[in-house]
Amino acid sequence: MQLMTTRSTTLTHRRPLSERAIERLLFAAAAVGVLTTIGIVGVLAFETLGFFLRVSPVDFFTGTHWSALIKPQAWGVLALMSGTLLVSGIATILAVPLGLLAAVFLSEYASPRVRTIVKPILETIAGVPTIVLGFFGLNFIAPHILRPLLGSDNIGTFSALSGGIVVGLLITPLIASISEDAIRAVPRGLREAAFAMGATRFEVVRKVVFPAAISGIMAAIILALSRAVGETMAVALAVGTKPQLSFDPIESVQTMTAFIALISIGETAQGSIEFQSLFAVGATLFVMTFALNILSARIVGRYRTAY
Repeated sequence: MQLMTTRSTTLTHRRPLSERAIERLLFAAAAVGVLTTIGIVGVLAFETLGFFLRVSPVDFFTGTHWSALIKPQAWGVLALMSGTLLVSGIATILAVPLGLLAAVFLSEYASPRVRTIVKPILETIAGVPTIVLGFFGLNFIAPHILRPLLGSDNIGTFSALSGGIVVGLLITPLIASISEDAIRAVPRGLREAAFAMGATRFEVVRKVVFPAAISGIMAAIILALSRAVGETMAVALAVGTKPQLSFDPIESVQTMTAFIALISIGETAQGSIEFQSLFAVGATLFVMTFALNILSARIVGRYRTAY
């Protein structure tokens, strides 16, 4: 045993210097990621603790009124959480059918030439700066689509519906791309067996391909939902800055990310309760997205099918 250990150590020292340097470089890169995550969590926890020493956690998580800059101040984060969930819900309702239909078309119905043209165009939307999509929602969706449909007296310039549509367009390519990869990963033999039994193409997609690719599809949906929850600039422009506990899509609301963006670019003094509220809201948002990622991992693990 000692001889084997000695030989292993000797072989390790005999490896080229460049290989050992690359190994250390890769380890350092991984360590930077881990340490950065620990640092982010540490800063959030420290500043959030300072905030909760001045504001009751019960009032923070159960209050329905939020007023950080206007006195009397109120710290009910439910007003921000409701806006975040409303916008994310509208975006998901819009993006899931569009993304899945696009994925099915690209994987099962489109010719290779059409796929090579359509897919890059679809993914281009994901590369558009979110602030540009915010201006698109503010200057086109709200005045030229929503107001003619709902009436100018019923919906204003800012609304959760406008922001939800913008975010839905933003996350549609994400759902379509990941779902299409999951569908194309289903073995061809399963499709051919279903065709041999007399199934139509739509029946093959509905009864064979979708169940086999469900883990990848669900992971795409939850990942897109996490992206919608964390979206900032698009909702900051299209949704408005009116924090209120409301699930009415035509109302102006404020999301958690929009509040963080609004306060962080102002003249908020470091160490003040307004400054610490940024970290409390950020920590709450971090826990929400972290829970979604855990849920995604569990769903993928539960429904994953190995071929």
